[in-house]
Amino acid sequence: MGRHSRTLRPLVDQCADTDGRDDLVTTLYQEFGGPLKAYALNLTGHDRHWAEDVVQETLIRAWRNADKLDRRPDMLLAWLYTVARRIVIDGWRSRRARPQEVEEADADSIGVPDESEKTLAALVIYDALRALSPEQREAVLQTYLCDRTVNEVAANLGVPPGTVKSRIYHAVRALRRALRDRG
Repeated sequence: MGRHSRTLRPLVDQCADTDGRDDLVTTLYQEFGGPLKAYALNLTGHDRHWAEDVVQETLIRAWRNADKLDRRPDMLLAWLYTVARRIVIDGWRSRRARPQEVEEADADSIGVPDESEKTLAALVIYDALRALSPEQREAVLQTYLCDRTVNEVAANLGVPPGTVKSRIYHAVRALRRALRDRG
């Protein structure tokens, strides 16, 4: 029959009447609870709580249908697996059909992004850039904002790369000083 046939057969026979339903569920859990839970874990994507709920619901359905169950261990295990699979399928369907419920947020707790810091920082940087000489400003804008190399900027401006490096060096020092002074 199966690997459970020797241990399960006497207990299942004792549970054949409807008065022994609790004994049947206990026996089913003792004999098949581990494999059924592992099967349910696999079906639920390893959601332990959902898998435990599936095992519990499967055993409840076994209890309700105790008088209709085929008492052979292999048949019982197949029935339990089928019921568990159907419970999980129903769970997946209901989750897709119904949007997940969320609590309504309190109007006072809704965060609105504050862009004032970014705007203020941009104004300070803009003012600091305006204080640079046009040559320094152009070198900084092309290297940092346009993401060009020193050689590309030098070719674009028609000056040697060393001149671009010097302009950037002095411009960055002036920007640091201006930003530090502005806080």
